[in-house]
Amino acid sequence: MRIAIDIDSTLHPYWDQFSGAAARRFGVELPYEGQLTWRVPQLEPEQLQAVIEDTHRDEAILAAEPYPGAVEAIARWHAEGHWIHITSHRADRAHAATADWLERIDLPHHDLHCSYDKISRCRELEIEVLIDDSPVNLARARDAGIVPATIVHPWNRELSAEQDVVCGRDWPELAAALAPLLAAAARARPGLGSSQVGRTAAP
Repeated sequence: MRIAIDIDSTLHPYWDQFSGAAARRFGVELPYEGQLTWRVPQLEPEQLQAVIEDTHRDEAILAAEPYPGAVEAIARWHAEGHWIHITSHRADRAHAATADWLERIDLPHHDLHCSYDKISRCRELEIEVLIDDSPVNLARARDAGIVPATIVHPWNRELSAEQDVVCGRDWPELAAALAPLLAAAARARPGLGSSQVGRTAAP
């Protein structure tokens, strides 16, 4: 299958960085369990942008540690021949540091895209599964015929409860939930492993 995987709050616990930056810069406390929507009304728009920029500095990107089990699951999918697209709403200037981070954590992938056109890019690449934390992206993916999958967070818990969203409380649980879907794809495409391993560009 062609799998797209978000980074912040999907590959690593971004909220720790985000809330820490908000507290340092503006004295605003943003407890994780209290973040029940995708909005952050405690911050003014310019403050929100400043916090995002702070957490997407090269040093912040490179300091992130992946969720337990994330790299192992993705490496297994890659070895099985699934096509891995890493996607993020990070600005393009964060691309180089993000690529360096993926290399540092030894996460195999075929493509990396940092831009704000995540869903349209997924459609161009004929992505079949999107793993993302944003309820907006998950709903848009579903509308585009892409299977939405996520790690459950307070801000996407309501959407995660819907039957057509594949979810898990952590990466091992999410990988287990996706296993039947990936296995069915492998059975449907017997040459998946040999034909897609090593692929480095979109068709």
